[in-house]
Amino acid sequence: MSSKVTKFKVAAAHAAPVFMDKAATIRKVISLVEQAGKEEIKLLVFPETFVPGYPYWIECYPPLKQVCALAKYAEESVVVENNNEDMSAIQDVCRRTGVAINLGISERMAGGYTLFNSQVIVDSDGSILGVHRKLQPTYVERLVWAQGNGSTLRNWPLSIGYNLGGLACWEHTMNGARQTLIAQNQHIHAGAWPALSTMAGFEQVADAQIEALMKTHALTAQVFVITASNYVDETCLSWMDENLGKQDFVKLGGGWSSVLHPFCALIAGPHTGAEEKLIQGEIDFSQLGGVKVWIDAAGHYQRPEILQFSFDTRPLWADEKAGRFKAKKTTGEESVEKESFDTA
Repeated sequence: MSSKVTKFKVAAAHAAPVFMDKAATIRKVISLVEQAGKEEIKLLVFPETFVPGYPYWIECYPPLKQVCALAKYAEESVVVENNNEDMSAIQDVCRRTGVAINLGISERMAGGYTLFNSQVIVDSDGSILGVHRKLQPTYVERLVWAQGNGSTLRNWPLSIGYNLGGLACWEHTMNGARQTLIAQNQHIHAGAWPALSTMAGFEQVADAQIEALMKTHALTAQVFVITASNYVDETCLSWMDENLGKQDFVKLGGGWSSVLHPFCALIAGPHTGAEEKLIQGEIDFSQLGGVKVWIDAAGHYQRPEILQFSFDTRPLWADEKAGRFKAKKTTGEESVEKESFDTA
């Protein structure tokens, strides 16, 4: 890694979307990226489904009351294509500011109504590196999003010289998913979350769960972890109240955002609650050697002659098979026989 920049600023966007308004939330994304650029941040991670917001109503109302809300959610979801109506301004702001982003979106398949809980990765030159689609929507999320597959379970090489991969929410409980990223030589991890602690039954445990899962991946993968959560604001609660009726299951606030060192030390945060903030810190890859001499999950701690691991990278959905983006090989991936995101 001697030829790479070893030290740079990253941040988690602890923020709330303009709920159920894709265009307005994209404008907010642009504003936050511009702020990051002014503060010399090189990588900015956004919360789960930041555009157009996490659909908290799925936890609160009977399924038959949700049909119109789900149809509206599909309309406000993001179609990911190079320089299309949804992505062009986002790509442009990354290019102008030199900031790479991992953006949580509800993704809509072009020309259809199938949705995915996704993270789109845009590099600092404005190119779309790829999309990760959440493998398993959790609990009632299955009303909203289809399942992802192994073709988008990968890391993407940033222009700054390091491999970025991410997972959403309780996808982090899937040890095999995390191991897949480790096997592909991950350097930086983007953990995207909603405001779990505002939900009935999770008030006392949600932040502890997020912290435990994020620190677990930092240590077991020996990667820097950027955790971004949204918080619930009044626009979210008002939208549900006006469109679906009164509810008492989700409240204001929540979220847990931070930047973690591979040995689990907090570089920045944690930050919780309804205060919008870029949780920013400097990550220094020159410190990684002191971690790897102890434990190297991509090296001597694999023990492949004992612990055998495999994963299926075949694409499932038509747009994945068509190869939407030209995926560059991740650093160190040459030693791992895997199909890239754009392989049919």
